[in-house]
Amino acid sequence: MTTSNVNPLATYGLFLAWAVHDAEELAFGPRWLRENLPGLRERFPGVPEAVWRAAEGVDEREFAAAVGVMAVIVGAAAAAGARSGGRSSFYQGALAGFGLHGLVHLAQAAAVRDVTPGSVTSPLVVIPFSLWARGRLRRAGVLRPVRLGGVVTGLAVAAGATVVSHAVGRRIAARF
Repeated sequence: MTTSNVNPLATYGLFLAWAVHDAEELAFGPRWLRENLPGLRERFPGVPEAVWRAAEGVDEREFAAAVGVMAVIVGAAAAAGARSGGRSSFYQGALAGFGLHGLVHLAQAAAVRDVTPGSVTSPLVVIPFSLWARGRLRRAGVLRPVRLGGVVTGLAVAAGATVVSHAVGRRIAARF
C-alpha cells in the first residue's frame, strides 16, 4: 500500500459522490426519458434513429442493473485511489471523467432548457467534489496535469463505461 497525505475522503469519496449522483439518476432517469422522448425527438431531429431506439428500450430494471455495474467500476477506481495514495491513473482518470460528466449533465439541461436527470446533483455534488478532490491531490503532489488529450480521454472513458454498463445491464435485466 502506498501512503500519502491525501485525505481518504478524496479517494473513497469518489464512490460516495457518485452514489448520491446516481441515486438522482436512478430515481428520475427512465421515467423522465419515457415522458420526454417524443419532445426530444421532435426538438433534435438530427440525432440518429438508433440512439432514439436504444433510449426507448431502457426500462427501470435495465437502468438499475447498469447503475450496479457502474458501481463496481467506480468502486474499483475509488479503491485503487485509496490503495495508491491518490496516485492511481485509473482513479485519477475516473475522477476527471466524473467531474467532466457533471458538465455534460449541465449541458444537457441547457440544451433542453429544463431539469434533466443528473442535473441537480451535478452542480451540488459532482463538480464541487471533483474540484475539491483534485485540489487535495494537487496539495499532496500526486495530481497528474490534465491536458486536452486527457479531457477527451476522460470523456471517452466515461462514455465507454456508460455504454458497457448499459450493455451488461440489459443482459442482466433480460435474465431476471
